[in-house]
Amino acid sequence: TEMKIISIGAGNVATHLMEALYRSGCRIMQIYSRTIESATVLADKVEAMPINSIAAMDKDADFYIFSVSDDALLGLIKQMPRTRGVWVHTSGSISVDIFARYHHKYGVIYPLQTFSKQRSLYFNSIPLFIEANNADVTKEIMLLAQTISRKIEELPSHKRHYLHLCGVMTCNFVNYMYAEAERILKEQGMPFEVLLPLISETAHKVEFLSPIEAQTGPALRNDELTMQKHINLLEDDELKEIYKLLSHRIYKTRL
Repeated sequence: TEMKIISIGAGNVATHLMEALYRSGCRIMQIYSRTIESATVLADKVEAMPINSIAAMDKDADFYIFSVSDDALLGLIKQMPRTRGVWVHTSGSISVDIFARYHHKYGVIYPLQTFSKQRSLYFNSIPLFIEANNADVTKEIMLLAQTISRKIEELPSHKRHYLHLCGVMTCNFVNYMYAEAERILKEQGMPFEVLLPLISETAHKVEFLSPIEAQTGPALRNDELTMQKHINLLEDDELKEIYKLLSHRIYKTRL
């Protein structure tokens, strides 16, 4: 029988997750969002009903998947009606126990990937880290996860928190550096595209070398003259500090 799913949330993660579940043959019943506009945009893609009130939620779905910001999650859980299905959140940094006082079947599906609505992804290669409040619910979540991904692992909350931290460091922090580089290049009349081959090689190199082995650059060589030139080019004091601090750490962790 097809699995019936309700999405609480219509953002980046919800969009990719619901589209993947829809393609895999699940029935997306409803999409909840605070605004009916966001709910409708996603609902139209997956043949679901958009709602902007928890009271309008169907109580007969198999899964209620919460893909909302961490600070909004508990407030929404508290408003939920009594339902029979499994409640699941997709957060990297919130414990599975957040559901404990409110429902008897609950868990986590954490996709380790960066999601933007305007980018399509092959969901079946995204690793999903799952957890639940007991073995039976783990099985149910596993069955759901297997419809959309080939890479599924059980992982307890405290380990997932570390994984999320490392995800932020390797994705969000690195991307912030891209944004600063783009800004500086723009000021100098150069396009960000000139960096793309470098970005690509840096990302691919760590598939074959450990990051420590792959490290290059002036900080590794302790080339103080070059580093000082770079610091002088930066106008922002905080950015100067980031450059110094990162360079110091790179030199410290060299092989």
